Amino acid sequence: MAVVGAGAAGLFCALAAANEGARVTLVSRSRLPGSASYWAQGGIAAALGADDSPDRHAQDTLVAGRRAARPSAVVLLCAESPDRVRELERLGVRFDVDRQGALALGLEGGHSARRVVHAGGAATGRSITRRLAALAATNERIEVLEDTSVEALLVGGGRCLGVTCARDTGIELDLEARATVLATGGAAAAWARTTNPPGSVGVGIGLAHAAGAAIADLELTQFHPTALVAEGPRDGFLMTEALRGEGALLIDAAGERFVEELAPRDEVASAIDARLRESGAASVALDLRDVDLTRFPNIAEAIAAEGIDPLRETVPVAPAAHYTMGGVATDVEGRSSLPGLLAVGECACTGLHGANRLASNSLAECFVLGGRAAVAAVASELDGTSRGARRATLPDFPPPSTRAALWRHAALQRDAAGLRELASDPHPLARLVAVGALVRKESRGAHQRTDFPTTDPGLDLCHAVIDGANAVKLERWT
Repeated sequence: MAVVGAGAAGLFCALAAANEGARVTLVSRSRLPGSASYWAQGGIAAALGADDSPDRHAQDTLVAGRRAARPSAVVLLCAESPDRVRELERLGVRFDVDRQGALALGLEGGHSARRVVHAGGAATGRSITRRLAALAATNERIEVLEDTSVEALLVGGGRCLGVTCARDTGIELDLEARATVLATGGAAAAWARTTNPPGSVGVGIGLAHAAGAAIADLELTQFHPTALVAEGPRDGFLMTEALRGEGALLIDAAGERFVEELAPRDEVASAIDARLRESGAASVALDLRDVDLTRFPNIAEAIAAEGIDPLRETVPVAPAAHYTMGGVATDVEGRSSLPGLLAVGECACTGLHGANRLASNSLAECFVLGGRAAVAAVASELDGTSRGARRATLPDFPPPSTRAALWRHAALQRDAAGLRELASDPHPLARLVAVGALVRKESRGAHQRTDFPTTDPGLDLCHAVIDGANAVKLERWT
């Protein structure tokens, strides 16, 4: 089997498949580890505390998802996440512990209990992907192709038959695979202001759509409330939600608190956006004076590089595109509508996150659903060969004009006029976002339409699904 992408989901899926006896080719555009997961500051949400339970975790997830989260996916994730944390410990991931040696559980927005585990404070993604990358690189059943980009999916006989890859050396090769797993990350870097690395522009989503697989919920992109506002390369640097869990406060231009800092992300981001529109300011202030920044060394380093002394001054922050809740439509085993093609992690859409992802459920998803997809992929049956297969090729990266258009017409507030303009953008990703946003005639979670400002109860549990022929319909997922 082939796994495309070497972030948390791809690495864990490859290791799980190898453990099932499969031969795996892991394709990575960068060196191991060099994915968006590497930069993840959040932790893994899992009901591990004595005062917590999977049912309580599930209820928080459903509330945050604004009555759009798929209940079956939510229950599965919350039930299995604690075991995945323990499995990662067995694989050698060292999670942060308290003075008694028990796992240190953090509190983040939307959670009713401390249930977020970290590894190295805000460097959780770095710690986990480094360990998983080391295991993958030394596993005799996994062949790692670094500095290799996927250019197309091979499609024939009504199924995915593998991938076409290009090495940095200029060599192109076709990889036949009984199952192909996309783990290519999200699309938030397609927006002009983003917390994501430049490559997170929906590569896997675009490939899957070109191959004829269904796509869902691309109108539901989450905007992180607190991204650094700065001149230069650190603009958009993520100021993790865990800071607010440890006492950071949000202050407006009048020096007043204006939102409950640990409310779900859509609520906090919308409150900040409203303050900025009222004041005309570029940012609100994040007050870190009550936070022990020794627990967040990468954040301390970033703000120091901007010349900010957090003991004497606040940090300017504003929302930025952060997480793609939509993606390749899959079941909870990672299977897409195209046989032989699976997707896991941020490029997939099981409906788990609904209209507003609960903090730190994304890494939990990588491990819970990545492991399940590995089992499903190993069980796949291959019919035929790639001879004569068509190549579903990758769209170009979104140009600056598309990124500006997505920020202008599909950021925290949208309306029909702007979305119709976006629907004529030259880039297919922008058009898919617009199609989904136009059909969802309501405001829900991360999707706020000024021309439909209320939530339509008739659209509870509904997901905007776009097929390979670009036909869109709202489906109820339970």
